[in-house]
Amino acid sequence: MAKSLVLLTALAACLALAAAQWSPATATFYGGRDGSGTMGGACGYGNLYDAGYGINNAALSSVLFNDGASCGQCYLIMCDTSKSTWCKPGYTVTITATNLCPANWALPSNNGGWCNPPRPHFDMAQPAWETIGIYRAGIVPRGVRFAMAGFNYFELVNIKNVAGSGSVAAAWIKGTNTGWIQMSRNWGANWQSLAGLVGQELSFAVTTTGGQYIQFLNVVPAWWKFGQTFNTNQNFQY
Repeated sequence: MAKSLVLLTALAACLALAAAQWSPATATFYGGRDGSGTMGGACGYGNLYDAGYGINNAALSSVLFNDGASCGQCYLIMCDTSKSTWCKPGYTVTITATNLCPANWALPSNNGGWCNPPRPHFDMAQPAWETIGIYRAGIVPRGVRFAMAGFNYFELVNIKNVAGSGSVAAAWIKGTNTGWIQMSRNWGANWQSLAGLVGQELSFAVTTTGGQYIQFLNVVPAWWKFGQTFNTNQNFQY
């Protein structure tokens, strides 16, 4: 199954490259380092080496798969460096559509249900994926996410999707009308503040146990409410 996520752009690329247009999409990978787990699939090609496709292949979400009409279609894939810190700048890979990536209705499309409609998504063979993205510790995520909980003058923030060392050593929060306020760990990955920041735009600063410090500026708009989660395009490398 797919294990990681990186934002990218995709271009239909079989014959007329100049005529095709870049479009936004997302990608995960599956099938192991040798791509052997991608053999077969919903297009009926069987052994992809015998069919002439090899390991530069991908399973497409239903939006792209089009009930099988896209089987054999080629796509030029390039990681979008403006959306992810885990791209290999300047690298591209051409893949062939050989399989369907089914929807997972038990999970939201931004957290595990990558192939759910209406998302254009490529579940790529791992060797092809690693041509454009950095593989590290089994996951190449999007940015850090901040989930807001609590009430009134109590903010409880769950800091998730942290790459690098994967755990948070210290965290700070800043409102439109405040300076940086150090948070304390409440439990697990939940960090608390007693500042009363409802109605203010929020920024965060995080240091991981690996020692890297990043400021996530103005990631939560002033209209935020408890129960909402906010994504960023920044993440840790160690």
